[in-house]
Order: sequence, then C-alpha cells, then structure tokens
Amino acid sequence: MKKWMLIVTLLVTTVLGACSAGSAGEADNVIDIVWYPNESGNELKTARDAIGTEIAEATGEEVQHHLTTDYAIAIETIVNNNAEVAFMGAQGYIEAKEQNDAIQPIAVSTGPSGTLDDALYHSWLAVNVDKQDDYKVNGEFSLDTIEDKRFSFVSNSSTSGFVVPSSTIIGHFSDKDLTQEDLMEEGPLFSQVLFGGSHQGSAVNLLNGNADIAAFCDTCVNNYVEIAEGEENTVGAVYRVKDDAAEPFNTVTGSEFTLMSVTPVLNAPFVANTEVLSQEDFDTIQEVFTSDEVANNEEIFVPEDSEASGLFSKSANERFAPVEDAWFEPIRELSN
Repeated sequence: MKKWMLIVTLLVTTVLGACSAGSAGEADNVIDIVWYPNESGNELKTARDAIGTEIAEATGEEVQHHLTTDYAIAIETIVNNNAEVAFMGAQGYIEAKEQNDAIQPIAVSTGPSGTLDDALYHSWLAVNVDKQDDYKVNGEFSLDTIEDKRFSFVSNSSTSGFVVPSSTIIGHFSDKDLTQEDLMEEGPLFSQVLFGGSHQGSAVNLLNGNADIAAFCDTCVNNYVEIAEGEENTVGAVYRVKDDAAEPFNTVTGSEFTLMSVTPVLNAPFVANTEVLSQEDFDTIQEVFTSDEVANNEEIFVPEDSEASGLFSKSANERFAPVEDAWFEPIRELSN
C-alpha cells in the first residue's frame, strides 16, 4: 500500500509540475499575441495574420492570436504570463511594465524617414462639423469651450485616447487644479464622461450624438474615414466616414467631424513578456520585425494608395525599429 501511495504521489507531482510549466508558457511551442480592441476587428485579420506568419516562420513555433474587447484585459493577459507578445500603446506598455518588469519592448514602427525621429501618430480632439462654431472663440478653436460638455475618452490606459489629451486639458485649466481622476468622472469639468473602449468606439460616441467631444487617434480610424476638407492632422481638418466603412462605423456612414486639437504621440510598441518568451525567441522576433522582408510586406506596411485595411501604412521608408524602455520616458512623465 505504501508503495502504491508513493507512486500516486509521484504521478500527481509530475502532472501538477507539467501543468504549472504549461500555464507559464514555457516549452508549449505556442507564441500567443494579444491585441487591443482597436486592432481586434475582422477588417484587420489579414494584417494580424501576416505578422503572425512572420513570427511563426522565424521561430518555428505556432502563433495564436488573442483578441480582446477591453484594454485592461489585454494588459492583464501579457502581465499575467498568458501571452508572450502584445501590441499596445506606450501607456499600456508602461502600466504593464510597472506590474511585471519582464515586459520588454521589441520594436515600434518608424515614421517616413525610416527612423525613430518621426515615429509619431496623432491624438485628436474632435467635434461634429455642424457644431464646430460652439467650440470657437473669436473664430479659433479653444479648449475654453469644452467645460460642461459631454466628453468621450477611449480608456484610461490609452496613450492618445486619454493620457495625452487629459494632460493637455489639465494644463489648459491649470487654475482648476484638476487631476486625471477628475477627468474620468462627471462634475469637475465635464457634464458627462464616456469611455468608448476603443478609438473606434470613442469616435462613434461622437458621431452618434452620445458625446459632444471625443478623443481618439488618427491611425486607429484611418481605415474608416477619408479627408474631406483641409490638410490631414491639422486643426480644422474635416473627415468623413466612408460609405463602405466596417463596424462600428457602418451605423454613421457619411458623418463628418472636424479636429479642434491635434497632438503628436510616440508610436505604439510590440512588447514581449520575457518570463514566458525565451531570449532566443525574443532576439529572433526582433530580428525579423526589423528586417527588410517585413518592411516590404504590403500586408503589414500597406501602401498609402492601397484600398486594403492595415495596421501600418507605407508612404516612404516606414519599417520597424528596435526600441528601449527609455524611449517611452516622455509618456511616463505625463502619467505621473
């Protein structure tokens, strides 16, 4: 009997040990990539799959995509060792690294120069075109006009959909001694505060009339809208929702909005959890990401004159470049 009990104990210990190793993502031959809600839509499946294919071919491991509907879930997934790789904004990366120091940046997309010097996208504050005069003082857009309005952010973990615009707003209303927490609730500045859950959701909050002003970014909505008037990414530019726009914009096709504020933001990184991703795989993924092959993959960097939907556009020399934690310090300072 004692002999059988010893065998059972050894078997249970072995099974539990194997389960523990599997849950930690070690030696399961699967690299799981977690995506924010902004990049989880069906229209971006080709782009996600193209990135997954590059990783799979380089590492020889299976790639699985973990789609989400919530920023917090995406962050928790990479922090809690349930994914090896994530594509997230600078603020999400900062929050994840604060919770798990094993989170390391792999690469970010560059600007047209092919370097980090212009690796930027844009945080917008937008209003509906037919209401734009309500947000002007002496013919110019002014943040003085947003007080007591209904405001839509993306998520409090969003860089361009919360951290950057909230910093701008707090700076403008310096006499009110506001905090980021104040902007997350009605009363201190806004009559109502909404969170779209994604950049697309925040934009639709504006266009369907639930919000008067909305924060969202250019890159997350450029598959759904087109410039109608003015120069892209400039105050006063007017954008129109395409007639064939996919969800969630399919309910507001033809609607127009204008930009009352435009702020450059550091590009979003791909990051890895090095607790569950080996150094060898990290190095391999970084090498393939920053390769000419990926830079010339039109399913990843979509030519700007293409009708295809994508995560990154190609106007000149855009590509991925390796990046270190210190590069995100300007965003980290905004969060403090």
